[in-house]
Amino acid sequence: MDIYHIVKRPLVTEKGTHQSQQSHGATTSRPARGGSYTFEVNAKASKPEIRLAIENIYKVKVQSVRTANRKGKKRRVRFKVGTRANWKKAVVVLHPDHHIDLF
Repeated sequence: MDIYHIVKRPLVTEKGTHQSQQSHGATTSRPARGGSYTFEVNAKASKPEIRLAIENIYKVKVQSVRTANRKGKKRRVRFKVGTRANWKKAVVVLHPDHHIDLF
């Protein structure tokens, strides 16, 4: 799968903007980390594929990737009930020296 088909779009929300601006210093039990950024990704993409795609597209160093499969909501149009598409969300945590100028 092409790297530009893995990452569909960045998710720009209030929570995502807040998390992208927060970075944490190192403690005795955890290493330092930069901000975290949220993306909508292809449902079939794995964590290593997402890591490589983000590193190649944005030229940053990824520290960790968290994913969540989101179920589509039920919606009604007149007398028919349908569902929106299922999608996958990825939260990418960067190394402290890197950031993405999206938000």
